Amino acid sequence: MTALSENAHETADPIGSTVLRDLTDGVLTITLNRPEAANAIRADQRDALISLFTQADGDPDVRVVVLAANGRHFCSGADVGGIGGGGEKRVGDPMRKIMGGAQRLVTSILDCGKPVIASVQGVAAGMGAHLAYAADLVVASDQASFIESFVLRGLVVDAGGAYLLPRRIGLQKAKELAFFGDRLPAAEALALGLVNRVVPADQLAATTAEFAGRLATAPTSAIALTKRLFNTSLDGSREAALLDEGMAQEIQSYAHDSGEGVAAFKERRSPEYRGW
Repeated sequence: MTALSENAHETADPIGSTVLRDLTDGVLTITLNRPEAANAIRADQRDALISLFTQADGDPDVRVVVLAANGRHFCSGADVGGIGGGGEKRVGDPMRKIMGGAQRLVTSILDCGKPVIASVQGVAAGMGAHLAYAADLVVASDQASFIESFVLRGLVVDAGGAYLLPRRIGLQKAKELAFFGDRLPAAEALALGLVNRVVPADQLAATTAEFAGRLATAPTSAIALTKRLFNTSLDGSREAALLDEGMAQEIQSYAHDSGEGVAAFKERRSPEYRGW
């Protein structure tokens, strides 16, 4: 993908019309566009999304990523039309399919060095909910809701849910959501800490744009390192977390934005961050 100047505007469509891409003023907006199928994600869409998040990580013109969707639903999860077919299974095949598919998609969001905002306007179910939970910030409409729908289909939770949910809300509530598959309204998701803002539907785009605009002019490398520190702190020891923090501080000390931030503070002016 060709890098663009920060004021450039690009619209591109990697796979027909079902995943849309727009890069404007440092904000990469990725839009799910299968409203007639409740934005269920097919394998080709999944692979396109992984590619977009991976490319965004290394593109200096991308300062923030917004994941949005068209239609009434944010995402109803994976398109399950192909589940159960294909003849006899070999040991390891289903595991490889999951690890190289849904888990890889969620990981591409967690590992993206740019802050990711999920803008959730409607139902986010199964993998769709986990795409939101993997994002760094979640802005939801008051009409949005989240469903751990796996149990409703006789399936085990996947798409990183067993990793994400206990870390976001604790074991007991995670088990309740996963065991029953009950709908979680946006207001309750806010109370649990799964989303950052709940706004009226007509304010969702503006609130998302405000978040994205602030991040697009922020010190991107500092945010990338902070994101990594926070994510890895959930899995390691205190000693490892403090060591990682010290290393991140040293790395960022060489960044242009580090010097600019300190200089702007001393000169009592607004900083002009470049993202590196």
